[in-house]
This record gives sequence, C-alpha cells and structure tokens, in this order.
Amino acid sequence: MLNLKHLASAFCLFLLIQTANAQLGFSHEIGVIAGPVQFRSDFGVREDSKTNFGNSGFGIGIVHYLNFSYRADCNCYTTDTYFNDHFKLRNELSYNKTNLEHLGKWVAPDRTSSDADKLRAHKGVAENLDIGTQLEFFPLSIRDFQGFAYSFAPFVSLGVHYTSFTPGVSTTYANLDPTAIGDITDPSNFHSAWDPGSVDASPGSAWSVVSSVGVRYKLTKLSDLMLDLRWQYYFNDRIDGLNHQLDSNKNDDWLVWLNIGYIYYLD
Repeated sequence: MLNLKHLASAFCLFLLIQTANAQLGFSHEIGVIAGPVQFRSDFGVREDSKTNFGNSGFGIGIVHYLNFSYRADCNCYTTDTYFNDHFKLRNELSYNKTNLEHLGKWVAPDRTSSDADKLRAHKGVAENLDIGTQLEFFPLSIRDFQGFAYSFAPFVSLGVHYTSFTPGVSTTYANLDPTAIGDITDPSNFHSAWDPGSVDASPGSAWSVVSSVGVRYKLTKLSDLMLDLRWQYYFNDRIDGLNHQLDSNKNDDWLVWLNIGYIYYLD
C-alpha cells in the first residue's frame, strides 16, 4: 500500500491550495471522479489490444475548481473578460491502481522457452497517488452555461501533477534453485535480456504532464455531471516497477483514464 506519510502530506498540500485560492474571492466547485484506467508500461507488447485492455485498473479522486466568472464574496459576476468566462483552474487529489502482467505474443501458448515462462510468472502493480493542477479551457461561455443557455459545455485541459508511486513486483519462477521461488532480487528469475536492476519495487516520486478532453452536463443550478478522458505521461519509467531498457522501451510510463464526475458549486 502507499506510504501513509505521502498520503497525509499530499492531502495537506491539497488543503493549502484550496485555502490560498479561497482568499482570492472567486467562487469554488468541489467534486468526485472515478473510472477505469489503462496503464501503458513495460509489461506486455506495445500497442497490443490484449496488453492494453488486460492491464487495466481503476482510479478515484476529489477535485476542486476555481471559477473565475463569479465572486462568492459578493454574489456577483466578475469583470467580463475572455479569461474569466472561458477558463477554470482545477486542483486534484487522485489515486489509481492497476494490476499488471505480460500479455501478447511473447507469452503465447506456443512459446515454450524459459524466458516465456519467466514472463508468465512475473506480475506487477502500479499504485499511484497524484496531486496537481490543470487549467481547463471552455470554448463556450461559462456564464451562459451556468445560466442554462445550453446543457453541455465541452472543455480541454493541460496541467502538471506530482506523483507518489509504490510499485509491486512478484514472480512464481525459480531459476534452477527451488529455494529462489518468488525472489524478486534474483535477476535470473526474470527475462534473460533484461539488465540486473531492471525490476525494482522501490517507492518513489515523479512529475507528470496531464492533458484531457471532456464535457460537462448541467444537472441543476449548483451541480454538473462530467465526463473526462485523460492522458497522463510520467517523467519516469519505474512507475510500474520495471525498466528493462530494451530497444522496445521507447517511452516512460503513461496512462489513459476515462472518468465520470459529479461537481457541486459552492454558493
């Protein structure tokens, strides 16, 4: 499980961000998000459907929005500028977890080598706690959407997240020595082409860039439903506990997350 100290630190930072924003006088929104995650890592075969759908997990989070179009301190609209009417600042604390295994042609039934057996025996876990900020752009007027001029408000976003990751590694393979079953520190229990140290379950932290496209649906004056498709790229290749450094290892770890959210406006 994730380090509780990391969780506490991230949550305190999240509260500090909200407190600082509250001093600006703009209105606020809070919400929850949840949905399936596809984690793209060094497990399996790149761009293989079995790998992509097989290495899927789940994510949840809480979000806070700074709404520039309205001031909560005076119950009035802000100055009518393009930025105030088309942008929101999104702060987020989220968690995702994905169980990983090697899928695709290298572990097909007709593969009978020891390396194929090692891949079949090797399992992993990507477990991440994220905190970060994104700037969301709404092509349509935020004020008009809040006033029920239309029911749907599409948006795109770009931001930066800080991630605390705690990967998991396991294997049921033992190379020659039966007492070595499950020894993740023994390189001979993993693929022979991987350098020693390629498998590492050490926890760590990394920065990531986050981009998404989505839409809001107006439920009531003070609530929206949200559908959001996210792409998140980590500036680290050990989020999954594996960095085999072969020629096929072209990218750092990344994920795709489709989440559904409920947003409430703090009046």
